[in-house]
Amino acid sequence: MSSCRCGSDPDHPSPIPAKGQTIGGLAITHLTLSHFRSHRATRTAFDGRPVAIVGPNGAGKTNVLEAVSLLSPGRGLRRATTAELARKPEALGWKVIAAVRGLAADHDIETHADRDEPRVVRIDGKAATQAMLGHVLRVLWLVPAMDRLWIEAAEGRRRFLDRLTMSFYPAHAEVVLDYEKAMRDRNRLLKDQVTDAGWYGALEHRMAEAAQSIMEHRTLALQRLALAQDAVDTIFPKASLSLTGPEDVPEMPSEVLALAWSDGRRRDMAAGRTLAGPHRTDLRAIYGAKGVAADQCSTGEQKALLISLILANARALAADLGRAPVLLLDEVAAHLDADRRAALYDEICALGAQAIMTGTESNLFDSLADRAQNIRLADDQGESIVIL
Repeated sequence: MSSCRCGSDPDHPSPIPAKGQTIGGLAITHLTLSHFRSHRATRTAFDGRPVAIVGPNGAGKTNVLEAVSLLSPGRGLRRATTAELARKPEALGWKVIAAVRGLAADHDIETHADRDEPRVVRIDGKAATQAMLGHVLRVLWLVPAMDRLWIEAAEGRRRFLDRLTMSFYPAHAEVVLDYEKAMRDRNRLLKDQVTDAGWYGALEHRMAEAAQSIMEHRTLALQRLALAQDAVDTIFPKASLSLTGPEDVPEMPSEVLALAWSDGRRRDMAAGRTLAGPHRTDLRAIYGAKGVAADQCSTGEQKALLISLILANARALAADLGRAPVLLLDEVAAHLDADRRAALYDEICALGAQAIMTGTESNLFDSLADRAQNIRLADDQGESIVIL
């Protein structure tokens, strides 16, 4: 790695044209960051092994993970705006370029945003949608902000659920966007006290069709996770997951959903928003061995449950796709004892996964030994640099 100071769904084939044959797990092989967060110009080559990025707080470690997370659909692991990703004070725009070992072939991916412009994606030099990234690469992540997942608002758990679901069904991202757009339009009518049944009916029909796919995808994804957890013995606790909501929406076919929204217009109009649907679903987790809800578990137990779910997600994808996804694990080892750290690294290596991990101390990765590629970052007057 160097820094310079110059300026699938397994049942559906990928629509991305093959560039070159690939073997081994999914991986980032080269990464270039230009004016991205604290990285003015950083270039790196990865060799496919797990990666341990070590450096003090503020050195730009998480920024590397964030850049890689943008090689998958969505707004990345921090859900940042394009303006927030640009290096300050220049604010010239930013660029992330990567060579990847993908699902069916090797590809070049570029994503960037010029100043005050929306984000652009290119795959092998051709314009692409963010959704198409899911047909090239699968990326999972665990970051410290997720540690409070089980005790904070349901919105964060829904995002977690949909990221998990999207890893199995890339098309889920577009279906969720379709649903949310139709719901926003319906909510606008509700707030404006519009009573035209025809306008509502068209939107509710669109919402119902999307909602049925959303609920089906979510349910199937949780079933895949359960199977993956039951298939192995691991030091990390198993979590029993279920979907809950204000109504039994997951059991409703699309026609019944559309009718429920039609019947609920008066109530929704009083509230100024749509009160029922998959946007109100919550994800509930039970610590299997203890039969205790996740929000009642200790902080350490909640962290262990999250790690268990990420590993189960990775195992399920590896079974489906024949290749493990890329894992981004930010400060994951900091609050684990030595036995759990070693167990985590053993599972990652057994999967053959490229896990890019960060930590403030190199001894956190001692049990990986030569199974990992080691990179050290430092901060030089606000610019991330690599210590060679």
